[in-house]
Amino acid sequence: MNHLAARLALMLGNFVIGLAIIGIAGMLPSLATGLYVSIPKAGLLITAGAVVLCVGSPLTVWATAAIDRRRLLAASLLIVAVGHFLAALAPVYGAQLGLRIAMMAGAALFTPVAAATAAMIVPPEGRASAIAFVFLGWSLAAAVGLPAVALLSGYVGWQATFGLMGAALLACAVFVFRAVPEGLHGTAISLGSWGSLATNRFVVTLLLLTVAHIAGQFTVFTYLAPLLARLADADVNTIGLFFLIFGVMGFIGNVMATRLVTTRGPYNISGLALFSILFGFALWSFGAGVLVVMGVGVALWGLGFAAINSMQQARLVGAVPAVGAAAVALNTSAIYVGQAIGSALGGFLYAADLPRLLGFAAMIFVGISIALLATTREPRAP
Repeated sequence: MNHLAARLALMLGNFVIGLAIIGIAGMLPSLATGLYVSIPKAGLLITAGAVVLCVGSPLTVWATAAIDRRRLLAASLLIVAVGHFLAALAPVYGAQLGLRIAMMAGAALFTPVAAATAAMIVPPEGRASAIAFVFLGWSLAAAVGLPAVALLSGYVGWQATFGLMGAALLACAVFVFRAVPEGLHGTAISLGSWGSLATNRFVVTLLLLTVAHIAGQFTVFTYLAPLLARLADADVNTIGLFFLIFGVMGFIGNVMATRLVTTRGPYNISGLALFSILFGFALWSFGAGVLVVMGVGVALWGLGFAAINSMQQARLVGAVPAVGAAAVALNTSAIYVGQAIGSALGGFLYAADLPRLLGFAAMIFVGISIALLATTREPRAP
């Protein structure tokens, strides 16, 4: 079995799925102009997608446990690819909203199933590292994908950008189908398993931690492009550079986390990641209007962004390995709850002409997540 090719395919699949989920943030100004809607209304596409992902992730993982992992993951990518091709041809907001909901329903299962599949094809002692490697895809989505989306949408328009994203999704669907071993199936998840997770205090605390830090980050992240333009008169190239800084630092942070987790442990790495995010938002908030200070803030924020996500997945799978896919699905759902909360709050503050408050709101949420982390030093037995 070619573990390396399979892990690479899962990582790249996570890259294009991650970009499909967060890519709108990079094209928000262009998309709002093209659809003749306000920035906050365009941002609601992210909120609506997050709601679908929140509900759909655990439901689809539960409903598809018996389906071959290779076919299931490839089908997920194919659905999202077709959605992007159709979005490139949809000129009105209502059609975009409907396609967004359909695409996110198809994308909902990919990340948790990919993480669980990676854990299946390596020895138990390699699970944390394998899962972190798969989540490098999200780091790459931020490091490479978002700057590309921001620049492409500014120069060639949002429709061509959607088309290119669709092509990338289609290519990854083929790669996943060819590289992931055949015959892998998920463990059937009973209602009792869901109940055991819901009553596991350690698991519930980790899920709340995910909601808190993601809500804080997406309060700013969803509106990063218009905030830079509004607070610091940033142009398209500068906005693209900020997305690049965020993404590259996210990739570096995740690589560092992947290498250090075996010696420092996921708890300690999680703490370092969250404090990096908090200090980043502090610089962004207090240095609003000064591009250099804001840039350093985005770099520190990015350093912890992907690392904390990888560590959360690894801690959950390690805590309840028998129902790891279900735990990861619930964490994925928690991510999208946080996205919905953060993007809605950010849109409200932006529409209320309070752009500087977005960073301070983010700091509060991240502070809550650090307080929650402090209660999880010793995991409870599953």
